Amino acid sequence: MQNVLMSRAIDLAVKNVGEGAGGPFAALVVKSGHIVAEGTNLVTSENDPTAHAEMVAIRRASRFLRTFRLSGCDLYTTCDPCPMCLGAIYWARLDVVYYADTREDAAAAGFDDSFIYDQLRQPVTKRTIRMVQVMHEQALVPFKLWASKANKIKY
Repeated sequence: MQNVLMSRAIDLAVKNVGEGAGGPFAALVVKSGHIVAEGTNLVTSENDPTAHAEMVAIRRASRFLRTFRLSGCDLYTTCDPCPMCLGAIYWARLDVVYYADTREDAAAAGFDDSFIYDQLRQPVTKRTIRMVQVMHEQALVPFKLWASKANKIKY
C-alpha cells in the first residue's frame, strides 16, 4: 500500500512539473488507507511562498476533515519536508511521514533549504535577516488573555 500511495504522489509531482503549475513536489494526506487530500507545489503559479505540496495537502485535509488535528492521518510526500512543512506536520499532529527523496536530492535539483536549517540554529541577533523585537510588554497582553480564557481550544 505504501508504494501505491507514494507512486500516486510521484505521479502528481511529475504532472505538476509538466503542467508548469509549480515545483517537482507532491503530497497526500491518508487516513485509514484512503487519500483524504492531495497537494502539489503551487509556489510559482499562486505566487505564494507557503504553497508547498505538504502545506497544500494539510490545508485541504484539515478543511475536508473539519479539524486542525490530523491525528490518525499519515503524510506521503515526494521529498523530506522543508523546515516550514515540518513545522506544519508537527502542528497538525500527523502520525507518520513517508517520504521519497532526501534534502540532498532536493538541493541537487536546485531546492536547497540548508541555509534555513543553519539560520534556525543561530541566535536571533545573528540571523541574516535582521530581527528586531518591539513592544514586547504590550504583546504579552493577548497571551495573558489567552491563558485566562476558560473556553479556549487548545492546540
